[in-house]
Amino acid sequence: MTNEEPAAETMPITDYLARGGKLSAPGNAPPRYRAELLRLMSSFVDSELAGSAAFADSINWAPGIKERIAASRIVLEKADHAERVLDLMGEFGTDKTRYNQAHDWAARIARDDRIDPERRGGDMRLSVFHYPLEGWVDAVVMNVLMGMATVEQLGELSQCSYAPLAEVLRQVLPRERRHMQLGLEGLEDIAAADDGCRQARASVDYWYPRVAETFGPAGSERYERLTRMGLRHTPNEELQAAWRDAADAQLTELGLR
Repeated sequence: MTNEEPAAETMPITDYLARGGKLSAPGNAPPRYRAELLRLMSSFVDSELAGSAAFADSINWAPGIKERIAASRIVLEKADHAERVLDLMGEFGTDKTRYNQAHDWAARIARDDRIDPERRGGDMRLSVFHYPLEGWVDAVVMNVLMGMATVEQLGELSQCSYAPLAEVLRQVLPRERRHMQLGLEGLEDIAAADDGCRQARASVDYWYPRVAETFGPAGSERYERLTRMGLRHTPNEELQAAWRDAADAQLTELGLR
């Protein structure tokens, strides 16, 4: 244990975590904490891999060189973010090579199908990453709305009790914020034209409720459990409300709400 972590005889690990303590290595993690931490990391990795795979098509949809470069950057950096957290999972015994090949990260359901937002089975991506993109405008709108959600979600997780994950996410957060800003720059151009504005409004109607679902249900029992472990700090409904306020303000400014 590091000097940040209690000796077993001085304080139960559950009390230590509930009081804001930090863990620094897999060997210090109790079994239930370990399971919940790996689930959180899997959701992040799977969502970044699925997001990168989906956005790859948008490189060729881009209307100009500037937009092509922005899309390429997003694809590359999301894959890099996934690798960084997967490296941490490898310290817990995860086979990184097999993990990358476990699912078709580009697979999507039909556009009008609905999927339960609760993650099931081995694929832990957020439900929004099961839906397909349809063209450049759609990709930009989704990137903006989900980017704003990601900033809220990672802002909280970057304070989690597993110090190595918190440090990685603090490094990732500014790049995810930049992805969202790149999307906003593209969306401003789109919204300035009548046809682009019409398309963007239709995409907002499609993606807004699907992104909202990524925050999880209000009054979540799992949230309470993760709070006791120091892995979560802000309730789902508060994170979602902050995202709605920010997204609504931005969409209204662009004439898309």
